[in-house]
Amino acid sequence: MDPFPRSRFHRRCLCWTCGIYVLLWILLAIRPNSRIDWGLENIVVAAGLVVLVISWRWYVFSEVSYVLMAIFLVFHGIGAHYTYSLVPYDDWMENLTGSSLNSWFGWDRNHYDRLVHFLYGLLMTRPYREAFLHFARIRWVVWSYLVPLSFILATSLLYELLEWAAVKVLGSDQGMDFLGSQGDIWDGQADSFGAMLGSLLSIIAMILVHLAFKRDFAREWVDAHERIREGKKLDGS
Repeated sequence: MDPFPRSRFHRRCLCWTCGIYVLLWILLAIRPNSRIDWGLENIVVAAGLVVLVISWRWYVFSEVSYVLMAIFLVFHGIGAHYTYSLVPYDDWMENLTGSSLNSWFGWDRNHYDRLVHFLYGLLMTRPYREAFLHFARIRWVVWSYLVPLSFILATSLLYELLEWAAVKVLGSDQGMDFLGSQGDIWDGQADSFGAMLGSLLSIIAMILVHLAFKRDFAREWVDAHERIREGKKLDGS
């Protein structure tokens, strides 16, 4: 049974978002640099999709959240295809502008992993906030922002532990591709900091929108979802 009678726009947005992501995922699954690393990276994707499918019965995310999740997964898929430390973003930039991005900032390593960790915080905070508003019934505004931030930090740390475990299980060669530290002893801390920074910027943006429009769009979506579910229970449908 459909848990939420979505509008035509919501259905269309969800179909287009899923369709585009699946197409890009298939393209990025063709001949990756390292099939083992690609498989390890996609374990996280598969786990996330399983959670989305299971939670569908009780909660349907907003259009904004689905689009944000899909954008993050596309960037993650690019990293999985090339292996994070080998994504040729510098070559792409040089072909477009004639100069290297790394030379602009004086970088001596591939920073694509830093970008994706930052995007994890930036793009996933809004969906997490929706989920916590619904499932945890968070009503105090401050906690509705702090809990997603804490979850971003916790899951970012968990991912670093998974990378460490991969090195221990697979050995130095294959495991280091997944780890992608590139010799940086502070790689884990820098990645977690990037996720935290992205989450903080996302929270600031949501607060500014809240103040500008005098509306909390995430909470409005969750409240509407709950009212409709309660109405369906009363109708016995």
